[in-house]
Amino acid sequence: MTGLRVALDVLPLAGERTGVGRYCAGLAGALLGRGDIELSGYAIARRAGRATAGPAGALGLRVRTFGVPTRLANEIWARSEQPPIEWLLGPVDVVHGTNYVVPPARQAGRVVTVHDLTAIRYPELCAPASLAYPRLVARAVRHGAFVHVPSSFVGEEVTELLGLDPGRVRVVPHGLDDAVGGDVRPRATAGQVTRPAPYVLALGAVEPRKDLPTLVRAFAELAGAHPDLELVVVGPDGWGAPAFAAAVAGSGVARRVVRLGYLEEDRRRLLLSQASVLAYPSLYEGFGFPPLEAMALGVPVVAARAGAVPEVVGDAAELVAPGDVAALAGALARVLDDNGLRSTLIAAGHIRAASFTWSAAASSMIALYETAAADRRAR
Repeated sequence: MTGLRVALDVLPLAGERTGVGRYCAGLAGALLGRGDIELSGYAIARRAGRATAGPAGALGLRVRTFGVPTRLANEIWARSEQPPIEWLLGPVDVVHGTNYVVPPARQAGRVVTVHDLTAIRYPELCAPASLAYPRLVARAVRHGAFVHVPSSFVGEEVTELLGLDPGRVRVVPHGLDDAVGGDVRPRATAGQVTRPAPYVLALGAVEPRKDLPTLVRAFAELAGAHPDLELVVVGPDGWGAPAFAAAVAGSGVARRVVRLGYLEEDRRRLLLSQASVLAYPSLYEGFGFPPLEAMALGVPVVAARAGAVPEVVGDAAELVAPGDVAALAGALARVLDDNGLRSTLIAAGHIRAASFTWSAAASSMIALYETAAADRRAR
């Protein structure tokens, strides 16, 4: 293998796979298929080795791990350019922090991915540790890093809210796994999830930004006209779980709200493929994988017109104002009842989803790596 030596932060691969983990896995898989870079991984966390061994091994990625608490490393790097990444990994040409934090470097070019700026726009919706991310990003850019964002929306926010030079910000949309649009039904096994009743599906961690209580209230409004319909919520518990539970308890239709928690990829994909509609009521998003995944599987999408969602879904989804219970209920009812609208959304969704590929993302990221490496050499 020839070309740039790139070190990728693979800590997002650990644990239950969220959107950042999907991005990390998709990008790493696409980069490993190329012959023009030499890719390795790194992870900094107390139990980094144990947490990343399985998913990194599945990708065939060589990983160096360091058993330092992530928060401690971030606190040090918020104030200092020590220790540089070369002390941990040896010589590399580019280091890419895939989740807001990129280590300092002596010789390597630096790239840091900013998924959104919830920490600034909606700090009340963030876990405390996330509030430090903007400061870490701004410091990294002052010391020569380039910023990768998944949408033009986030790019504009980064330049506006962090005061960054637009020349150091690059928009590279995420891709979609090739397997998402395939025939998932033959993969079903006795241990996988199927539902006998039609259902509205929501995917994502139960956190305030996802605004699942609004979805529960909207479902309650349309439930009477659709007596067989269920609301199924899939994703790990987050710190929005109490508000979600309270909304379900007060909905009057609690028995028809099904909470499945986190599901492994094949089970999640199967459940998505059989949904009547995907609901995506987020208050704020920097990208949004679930709508694209639904579109690839022929499932119509109703989403909130929030953040980068309109940019990602284009004209292939029904969009409503964030937090508007009546509008969300009405849009869901239209998609459930109007076969012509369903067909239009499904056809447009297939086209839209096909435009997001990890191959294209990898090519654009390599161009950014080359820019970052050249910029560092010129300093």
